[in-house]
Amino acid sequence: MTPDLPDDLEVLQAGDPHARIALVLHGGGGPQTIAPIVHHLSPSFHALAPTHPGWNGTSRPDDIVSVVALAAAYLDRLLADGHRDVILIGSSIGGWIALEMAAQAAADDKYAGLVGAVVDIDGVGVVVDGEPIADFFALDARGLAEVAWHDPDRGYMDPAGFTDQQRAMQQANRQTMAVVAGREMNDPSLLARLRTIDVPTLVVFGESDRVVTPAYGRAVTDAIPGAEFVEVPAAGHLPHLENPEATWAVIDPFLTRSR
Repeated sequence: MTPDLPDDLEVLQAGDPHARIALVLHGGGGPQTIAPIVHHLSPSFHALAPTHPGWNGTSRPDDIVSVVALAAAYLDRLLADGHRDVILIGSSIGGWIALEMAAQAAADDKYAGLVGAVVDIDGVGVVVDGEPIADFFALDARGLAEVAWHDPDRGYMDPAGFTDQQRAMQQANRQTMAVVAGREMNDPSLLARLRTIDVPTLVVFGESDRVVTPAYGRAVTDAIPGAEFVEVPAAGHLPHLENPEATWAVIDPFLTRSR
């Protein structure tokens, strides 16, 4: 049985409610990391960006204990709300969720027509030989900035400047991520299942990403029929934050072609 999303699911919305839906899925850093994507899409789409259950102090149902379960819950909510031809855009773990949703939708006729396109931005979740995912849970703040940013000084946030509330929230988010994504942040079955995805897919990677490298991104792309791969220069794991104009320059033409 598919788990249900909590009734108090927090969703950031922007754009025309009658426009095509773009579901924007955040990574471990929380919903604030994908707010620029929501803002950028709002003139052309109805962008929806849920806070994943358990992040930022929100409730997490006991049966949402994996990306597989969370993806199924999002698909069922979209279906129940009567949406069609939805664009899935995910960053980091959100990219993993988007790919899992697309794979599940391709495997079940009840979701026919629900997913229209996928944009995976530096997504994790796949096991690629020779391209390990960085051990997020072993990294301190400086180490995370070193692997995630083209310019680590720009991405580094000194924990000494956090309030007690911010520290508690960050710790709770890490605990939720460990439950939902697992400490290794992958699903060994996913790479093979990507071959079933039958909608236009764009894989976008920052050229300096060391959480998952561009070579990892190319392997993901090669597993999806007809998928496109693009590197964003002068950017790491969050290219939409570090080099937004170059990121829009590759995403916007894809979305135009996918209409």
